[in-house]
Amino acid sequence: MMFNTLAEWLAWQETLHTQAIDLGLCRVSRVLKRMNLPDHHTFTISVGGTNGKGSCVAMLDSILRTAGYRTGTYTSPHILRYNERICIDGKAVSDDRIMQAFERIDKAREDTSLSFFEFGTLAALDIFSSENIDVRILEVGLGGRLDAVNIVDANIALIATIDIDHQEWLGHTREAIGHEKAGIFRDGRPAVIADPNVPESVIRAAGQLGTPLYKQSHEFGFRREGDTWSWWGEGTPLTGLPLPAISGDHQLLNASAVIQCLQLVKHEKPIAEAHVAQGLSDVQLSGRFQFLPGEIPVLLDVAHNPQAVAILAGHLRKYFPGIKIRAIFSVMRDKDIVSMIQQISDVVDSWYLAPLGMPRAAAPEELAEILHNAGIHKVKQSFTNVTDACRAARQDADPGDLLLVFGSFFLVSDYLAQVA
Repeated sequence: MMFNTLAEWLAWQETLHTQAIDLGLCRVSRVLKRMNLPDHHTFTISVGGTNGKGSCVAMLDSILRTAGYRTGTYTSPHILRYNERICIDGKAVSDDRIMQAFERIDKAREDTSLSFFEFGTLAALDIFSSENIDVRILEVGLGGRLDAVNIVDANIALIATIDIDHQEWLGHTREAIGHEKAGIFRDGRPAVIADPNVPESVIRAAGQLGTPLYKQSHEFGFRREGDTWSWWGEGTPLTGLPLPAISGDHQLLNASAVIQCLQLVKHEKPIAEAHVAQGLSDVQLSGRFQFLPGEIPVLLDVAHNPQAVAILAGHLRKYFPGIKIRAIFSVMRDKDIVSMIQQISDVVDSWYLAPLGMPRAAAPEELAEILHNAGIHKVKQSFTNVTDACRAARQDADPGDLLLVFGSFFLVSDYLAQVA
């Protein structure tokens, strides 16, 4: 084997390709063909969108496993361990299993250069091909049309939300980004959209392809009824459903789309109402409105674009009114940081800027300048690492204050690594 540890493999992959993000299907398709994986025609659900992809994958997986199906999920990025990206029946695969897949990919690629994400996508497909998987659930990494996951022709596509993010690669409007997201549609195969405000570009793409399109609040929808909710749409109506175990009112948008997706494939993958209810009650997902109780509680969220931060701010206003919130914050430099801060500045009392020590991350000094220009002055920086920033916030906090750790996946990962 080329390397002895998974960490060595991953470090090498980060240096192999000239660009960290290089959209296109030619390279990865060429290598997949050379790998000659057995084609078992595994039933596949592709999940794309700007925000909510991870939640939709987690709910689909939980419900399907509750119904007795053997699942394989591919997601990104991870929170604590790379292995989280490739799971079978809800369990991360081992280092050895991933390394074996990487070895096969490296032999098959010959002189073809692959990106870090392309290696991971091929590894997931390799691993799933050798397992007795009933359903593959594949999260699209970036965009859709040119993302590596799109080499697979899914049986059904689900798009969570569509908003402004990754503008350098996807475009600067919802219409342009919607066109890219709709690239995962297939001729004659259904697609479900959780976002109630669907860009015209998505509707147009579905029409051109002949993709049956199911839109939130049009072909399906939901109604909350206190601590339960009901679903209506193409399929049998469901009532008295439990709220998803993943916190956030917005999760009903995701859950209703997940149910519509499963209703559309019930002839191939039947699921009882009891399985839906149990799957929603059991679903787990780190880093999404994740609440850690204590004298000084902590809320973790990977909100790293304006839409996600607006949802987070709304959650704080509704469920933590009048509570002093101390935010530990860091995010990548290429994000719309100004708009993110505008969405949440009124609910945050003080800011602690954590360094992530990676080239893409905005330096605390850059973040401090943006906050200062927004008229925010209760800002602390000059910390050595995330641990120091969190320690300072905790020392300043009084009992009952809330520590909010939000922004980059890497920030939330670092925090959870401290408490794991």
